[in-house]
Amino acid sequence: MTTPLLSESEIAAALESLPEWTRAGDSLTRTVAAATFPAGIELVRQVADIAETANHHPDIDIRWRKVTFTLSTHSAGGLTAQDVALAREIDRLAR
Repeated sequence: MTTPLLSESEIAAALESLPEWTRAGDSLTRTVAAATFPAGIELVRQVADIAETANHHPDIDIRWRKVTFTLSTHSAGGLTAQDVALAREIDRLAR
């Protein structure tokens, strides 16, 4: 069973409550500036634990203290509720 794609209005509503995230096509992206390189790596570790439990894995790019997360449900071909849920978890961890 495939996870249903979000409608354009559902994506717009989600982005209103996710101000740090931007949309690029079928993806949501956020860059977090960590206080230190080890803090950035720890954030990635925490996100990895949540992603593994949810079986929904972000693309992650680490550049010194900047960690960029990109979310998309590749198996569904776009954005789903799984992406929004993971974005909320990343926001919670990045606080």
